[in-house]
Amino acid sequence: MSDKSESYKVVSDNRQARYLYEILETYEAGIQLTGTEVKSIRAGKVNLQDGYGLIRDGELWLINVHISPYNASGQYFNHEPRRTRKLLLHRQEIRKLIGKVEQQGLTLVPLKMYLKRGWVKISLALGKGKKLHDKRDDLKRRQDQRDIQRAMKNY
Repeated sequence: MSDKSESYKVVSDNRQARYLYEILETYEAGIQLTGTEVKSIRAGKVNLQDGYGLIRDGELWLINVHISPYNASGQYFNHEPRRTRKLLLHRQEIRKLIGKVEQQGLTLVPLKMYLKRGWVKISLALGKGKKLHDKRDDLKRRQDQRDIQRAMKNY
């Protein structure tokens, strides 16, 4: 397989984020990790459920994402599961995010973590929290689409 191929393997997916937030924009970011974290991610031991992004001092940080400790190494060399990790984006992208997060009150939500050309990447979304009636509308719309598809299949 060529090194230039754009294929990627999804390690973890945050499906609940699309239910809780209205996704406005997505960004691909690198993530600063230690060795045992990378090995644990390759094994698929990641939970993005409670994670979010935070901008502090002009840098982007990933908070509250759980990466399980790597089993094959000793306790001394392992990492802390919920430590704060630095996200790697271009400076102009970070500046644009600062404006949107602080002025418009949007949230940075991790959507999925994947391996791309051997590097661990994370897909971050700029999201606006949904209200209860918005969630109900989405469920109703999805159910109506299913009913339409069933009717078309039988017709």
